[in-house]
Amino acid sequence: MNLPLLSQPPTCDPTERWCQAVFDWTQNAWLASYADLLIAKPLQIVLVLLIAFTARWLLHRTINRLTRGNDKPPKLLLPLRERRGDSLTYELLSERRRQRAKTIGSVLKSLTSFLIFGLAVIYVLQVLGVQIAPVLASAGVLGVAVAFGAQNLVRDFLSGMFMMVEDQYGVGDFVDLGEASGSVEAVGLRVTTLRDINGTVWYVRNGEILRVGNSSQGFAVAVVDFPISHNSDVQKAIEVAGKVAAEATSKEPLSADVLEPPEMLGVDQITSDTVTLRLTVKVRPGRQWAVQRRLRVEVKRAYDDSAIEPPYPHGRPLPPDTVSTTS
Repeated sequence: MNLPLLSQPPTCDPTERWCQAVFDWTQNAWLASYADLLIAKPLQIVLVLLIAFTARWLLHRTINRLTRGNDKPPKLLLPLRERRGDSLTYELLSERRRQRAKTIGSVLKSLTSFLIFGLAVIYVLQVLGVQIAPVLASAGVLGVAVAFGAQNLVRDFLSGMFMMVEDQYGVGDFVDLGEASGSVEAVGLRVTTLRDINGTVWYVRNGEILRVGNSSQGFAVAVVDFPISHNSDVQKAIEVAGKVAAEATSKEPLSADVLEPPEMLGVDQITSDTVTLRLTVKVRPGRQWAVQRRLRVEVKRAYDDSAIEPPYPHGRPLPPDTVSTTS
């Protein structure tokens, strides 16, 4: 067997610039013949991976800056009303904003990592001479099959992403999702967990949520109705309820929850048995029920002291002149 001399100039492809360069450096024909495989392609792969890691680092750094605030909520995901600074509950929502931004930031970083490294793998395969078209075609067919079989999962995931980005609700909010209502205990990309007033835990798929009623965003309104009898002085009842509500909301414990002075709307409904008065108070989100209960107690006590009769005075003793006696 006649082996080629190592110092013999190799037969190089004109497009392979590394071949002649390596031979000039090393005077080794064998090494120069495999210069493209041993030097050029590894350098290209290293360059692709270096660019991929750099791009990933830059994108993750950008996402972290947009989703993390320095003693302030992140600006990327704030609703417009909070960017203007006119939100009534800015401080109360700040922590929830940070948690939401952290969750979305984690998802965005995972997606960017997947896309960047996916492209890097494709470029590496091209450098190694692998035919990408059949691989992409097979991956496309497999992706369509998986997407068709997991369409409900994809819908739940996309719905969860939009809910988080739009801040439709968060942990601690009291929401009505149609099929179930209660306090939100967990918000995931696929399932939202609620606990209703009876303590039952509901798991609602995000893709099945068609509407959301949130009682804990921005502010809430405590609506309090006071039924009285037709024999009562309506104007007096309105004045007493308004005065008592104003006094009760101006001091603890209601003053911490009330955002604006109470508004006495007057007669809301008249039936054959009752006259219903209505009063409203703008309060902190989620505190409307506690304010309602407290105001009912205060107004009921004031009505008893002012001799304003309820609509159904059952159990009251009859006047002495109406009691029949038998001899």
